[in-house]
Amino acid sequence: MLKPWFGGLLAAAVLAWGTPAMAQDGGEDAGQGAEQFVAGLQFKEGGITVPKAHARFQLTPDFRYLEQADARRVLEDLWGNPPDESVLGLIVPRKPDLLADDSWAVVVTYSDEGYVSDEDAAKIDYAEMLTEMKKSTSEENSARKEAGYGTVDLVGWAVPPRYDGSAKKLYWAKELSFDGNAQHTLNYDIRVLGRHGYLSLNAVAGMSELAQVQKGMQELLPMTEFDAGARYADFDASTDKVASYGLAALVGGGLAAKAGLFAKIGLVLAKFWKLLLIGVVAVGAGIRRVFAGKKEKPTVS
Repeated sequence: MLKPWFGGLLAAAVLAWGTPAMAQDGGEDAGQGAEQFVAGLQFKEGGITVPKAHARFQLTPDFRYLEQADARRVLEDLWGNPPDESVLGLIVPRKPDLLADDSWAVVVTYSDEGYVSDEDAAKIDYAEMLTEMKKSTSEENSARKEAGYGTVDLVGWAVPPRYDGSAKKLYWAKELSFDGNAQHTLNYDIRVLGRHGYLSLNAVAGMSELAQVQKGMQELLPMTEFDAGARYADFDASTDKVASYGLAALVGGGLAAKAGLFAKIGLVLAKFWKLLLIGVVAVGAGIRRVFAGKKEKPTVS
């Protein structure tokens, strides 16, 4: 159970390692139940609207979409994540199947904290940022151990950050190690900048799935756009709110999106073992002080 004094960090989750949560305790019958669960999901195809984000996806036949209710059922009931009302949807590759060991999906969330200026795009030193992030992550491990939880280490960039200034899209991926396990975790992020905030696409898998996840995420980039009137170019400096951070804080502000890191880890440490990880996103506070200026910044999730 989550300790109350960690609640404000928004950084706790139960990770179901290797096997969907629904199928962990009942053998064959539970497996059949998981198949029935997936069969009951209402997958959407083609043009998808996300009204709460003023955005849309034009999905190819290789992808399907689950709206908020079904997305949360998958994340919370099937994969054992904590409840998260910020989840707007889930983009699911048609292959592999959701119940496969190498399955992955993309958690969709939206932040309306304001227009994120990209003026710092050419000035960001991602090598320096990585060094600072590794240091902060390592320093946090002492507190995790004292609290009785496993360690988290940032191994490096699985895909170095890249910003497309014309499309206003930023993407990167991190390689993470949990508790020193030899099988590392991939955390792949996309941020699409808009007039009033940014759309977040976050995928998690094992590092062995890097090639297929990277391919899929790159395919999703041109399929993702804001609606007319909500695009980055529609920004009105006289009326619109401006976020108090720039691009650097989006990358360095935390190890993962709130829901994304805990979506689906394709690792098997021990059969049916669940690991509670606390304080991962807390790393962002120190990183933001370095890369997001002197003003106090709101939490980037």
